[in-house]
Amino acid sequence: MRVLGVDPGLTRCGVGVVEGVPGRPCTLVAYYVVYTDPGDDLPLRLLHLDRTLTDLVAEHKPQSVAVERVFSQHNVRTVMGTAQASAVAVLSGARAGLPVSTYTPSEVKAAVTGSGQAEKAQVTSMVTRLLRLDAPPKPADAADALALAICHIWRGGTKAKIEAAAAVRRAGRR
Repeated sequence: MRVLGVDPGLTRCGVGVVEGVPGRPCTLVAYYVVYTDPGDDLPLRLLHLDRTLTDLVAEHKPQSVAVERVFSQHNVRTVMGTAQASAVAVLSGARAGLPVSTYTPSEVKAAVTGSGQAEKAQVTSMVTRLLRLDAPPKPADAADALALAICHIWRGGTKAKIEAAAAVRRAGRR
């Protein structure tokens, strides 16, 4: 399975592409950070993010997209930009007809480190180790996007099977 992971952000949006199957080591395909200029108008920033993500989906042909779920922050301005970038990422996957899953930061941390309370440095270290990289992906937004893709491969496949089985069971009750 090939997954495009997105760590949404309006100024820096991490994107990582990983291949793998549950229970096996994953393989790095590519990673990027999409930058937008805070001095530009919001519509132009979102358009740049949309075009870039659309191009990356077309280039890498993932089978699914994993996006970090926006969580509450004290800085409303930051959370709004993150939410807008997240929506663009979700739409990029949906527009391509791909399944899109969202994961909380603690779900991602738990998947790659074993602890939902892990620090950013621990996540980066584990991503480096899990993908057998010579050096940590930089900046941290890229490592976080790769962690999202790994999380989806390891947990998303199981989650999808459970949801499919539940749907079959519900359909049988009708």
